[in-house]
Amino acid sequence: MRLLRQLAVVFTALGIIASIILIFSFDIIKFEYVVFMELQDSFDDQESPLAVPARSIPVDGYAYLPNTVPDNPVPADETSVARGENLYQIHCAVCHGATGTEITTVSSFFVKVKPTNLTSEEAQSLSDGEIFLTISNGKFNPNNSLFPDVQFSGQCPPLNENLTVRERWDIVNFIRTLAAQ
Repeated sequence: MRLLRQLAVVFTALGIIASIILIFSFDIIKFEYVVFMELQDSFDDQESPLAVPARSIPVDGYAYLPNTVPDNPVPADETSVARGENLYQIHCAVCHGATGTEITTVSSFFVKVKPTNLTSEEAQSLSDGEIFLTISNGKFNPNNSLFPDVQFSGQCPPLNENLTVRERWDIVNFIRTLAAQ
């Protein structure tokens, strides 16, 4: 019995000493723990994401079927146009300007391609679905010599991750009103 008590005291003392040593050497002695993140696939910064899995549907429902131009399901009423104007001012006016015709501080730095004049006949002749796809997927320049590994060239970036499907259709409805102004 006495031997067990002495062993308990010795192990307790050793445990306290080991704990104190570990506390003070925490940042000095590094232990390699198994990290499961090292075992999974990873991507470098700015590397393009994987393709969407087959037969998958986004959380907010499908926006359009591949290889088709969608029809506008949102009526161009006052509410939709007002919401679209607000979203346009946040996401699009930086390059296209408040009226869709201006060269802004940001777009003045675009050397090769200036932003499209949204009131022009070229832009207004596009179908609602084509404008929606441009907002969703962006417009890419394959001859980008500055950053050959990056798809985005400085032209209209894809906003499908920033805006819901409904919000993109609201912006389309607002862009249709720019020509009348």
